[in-house]
Order: sequence, then C-alpha cells, then structure tokens
Amino acid sequence: MDFFPRSIFSEEHEIFREQVRRFCEREIAPHHADWEQAHRVPREVWKRAGDNGFLCCWLPEEEGGHGADLLFDFIVCEELGRAGATGPGFPLHSVIVAPYIAHHGTSALKARVLPGMVNGEKIGAIVMTEPGAGSDLAGIRTRAEKDGDSWIINGQKTFITNGQNADVMVVACKTEPDRGAHGISLFVVTADMAGFSRGKNLHKIGQHAQDTAELFFDNVRVPADHLLGEVNKGFKYLMQELAQERLLVSVQCQARAEAAFAWTQSYVKERKAFRQRIADFQNTRYKLAGMYAELQAGRAYCDQLIQLHMKGKLKPADASAGKLWHSELLARVTDECLQLHGGYGYMQEYPIGRAYVDARIERIYGGTSEIMKEIIARAICDERAS
Repeated sequence: MDFFPRSIFSEEHEIFREQVRRFCEREIAPHHADWEQAHRVPREVWKRAGDNGFLCCWLPEEEGGHGADLLFDFIVCEELGRAGATGPGFPLHSVIVAPYIAHHGTSALKARVLPGMVNGEKIGAIVMTEPGAGSDLAGIRTRAEKDGDSWIINGQKTFITNGQNADVMVVACKTEPDRGAHGISLFVVTADMAGFSRGKNLHKIGQHAQDTAELFFDNVRVPADHLLGEVNKGFKYLMQELAQERLLVSVQCQARAEAAFAWTQSYVKERKAFRQRIADFQNTRYKLAGMYAELQAGRAYCDQLIQLHMKGKLKPADASAGKLWHSELLARVTDECLQLHGGYGYMQEYPIGRAYVDARIERIYGGTSEIMKEIIARAICDERAS
C-alpha cells in the first residue's frame, strides 16, 4: 500500500530521485555489507556520487555547486534511507558541513574547499564532540590560540562521523575559555595540516559502514582565513545551522521507517505459521495498520517541516520537535517490524535487524531527545510568558 502523494517535489525532483535510486541500487546496496565489515566506505564511492551530481546540490554555481535547491539533497538522504544504507555520509557532508563554509567562509577558503566537496574529491566532517563534552558544547576544551597571522589548535575530538575519510573539517574550539559558549570559534582544518592525526575507527553497535573516529590536534597551525566568520561567534553559527541539521534527522528517520515498514509488509505476506501467512493473523494486521497511520502522519509532519525551512520559517523549537518525534517514530517502527520478523529479525543478514540497531543513535546525535524536550519546553514557557 502506497503512502499519500507528496506535493513538495516537482517533476525535476522526481527525475533526480530516480537517478539517485538507481545509483543506490547499483553502487551502494550490493556493497553495503562489505562496507559494514570494513567499517568504512571507499573514497571512490564518494567520487562517483560527485560525478553524478549527488553532493552539495544546493550550492550556487559560483561556489562550485549545481545551483539547485536543498530538496535535491534531501532526496539523496531519503533514497539512502530507502536502501537501508547508513554508510555513505553524503547528507552530513552536503547538508551540515558545507553550509558552515558557504555561509561563513572567506571567498578564498570557499574557492579552495567547496568545489572539491561537490565533486567528491574532498570529504567533509563536523568536529564538535569531545570525550568530556557532548550535547553541552559550552564544555569543550579544544583550544585555538592566536599566533601572528595563524591560529594554533590543540585538543581531542571523538564520535566524528566521516572521521576516517574526512579531508575538510569544521572544528569547534575555545578561543576565550572564560566566556563559556560565548568564547567558541569555528575553524576549517584540512587533513594535510601538520599536527593533525586520526585515532582508531570506533566500532559502534550500529551504523557499522559509517566511519566514526577520534581526531587529535597537536599544535595544528591554521591560516587566519580558515576562521569561519568572526572570533567567538561560533556558538551563534552553530545555533543558526542546527535547525537544518535536526530537520535532516527527521528526513532520514522518516525514510528509514518507511523502508522498514516496506520490508515487513513483504515478509509477513511470504512467511507462514500454523498453515497461514503471518499477514493473516489479526495481531499482524493491526500492528501494520497502526504503523501505517503513524507513518502517514510522520510523512505529513516531515514535509511540513521541510516546507517551512524552504521558506526560511523553521524555528529552532519546531526543528527540535520534529527531530524528537521522528527519531522516536523510527525507534517504534523498527522495533515493531523486527518483532513481526520473529527470529529472522534478529539475524544480521536481514535488513530489519541492522535497521533496528542503526536507529538507536538517532535519539542521541544532533542533540539527545532530552535536550530536544528542553529546547521545546523553553520555547513554550517563553511564549506563555509573553
């Protein structure tokens, strides 16, 4: 059974979707299990994605992009979700990392970095989390100190998506430690800079194809024009970009939940128990009906959030509410779908088993569910007070 037609995409978008879907079916799905074993996606896959125009679609042509809109990048995210592919970190690269550089970088920096991010030669990462600071970015300890025309960066980061492959990293540093969140600045560090090194590729309980690393900065000298925007304005820039990041989580959670539902529909129609299809049991039918209703609501909610963002009207609290709702939706749906698969759902070779463990991180990264509730609660209380 299909979901409601969507009105936010044009014919051009749907033609692009078919191209991305074929790419996922040809270049990603057949190899994803191998990438999970390696805990890393080969760099040549990024280059092929760039050659096909699937990276940083929204960037204007004068900055090396295709001059399309953000919906094209969301389509890439959705099709990766449809294929059950968590490995290629294309969405983070295109929708989270590139905007910091495009919005706050100097013309020279953008010319050096962005064209390579579009064609897949340079892979991006956002470098915020530290061993002692996660959602509370004010607690980071990585330092950047001015030294003539350069900055010297020292510190350690962890849980960095695209960390092993990354060439271009947006790094959050303390430039005035005594000022807390108001003493944070953002810098672009490239992998060829002396003093930069990578630690081990972290092995997670899910999303095994995604390289997630520790990064180390030992007196890394960064040119002055690698500072993004102004000194000590980093936290402000982070807050400006977080709505889009959290919207991206909503988009991928909705897509992955729909994929899990589709796999389960097929499975219960084929699998038999007690001389009838699993789909013929009332419990199965009611479970599927309930999930279908939730997924319909989720799609309408997600598309509304996308529309608001495309109009520049998505508020931080609304993005947080979407991230909270869709990440929790994905957790519920993958759990119910795994249950309907029975013992086979617990097997690694079945996509629903992998989707179940892959889903767990969505309630943590980009801000935990608890942080999302706090942001929403503050907006509600402020609104009532006014």
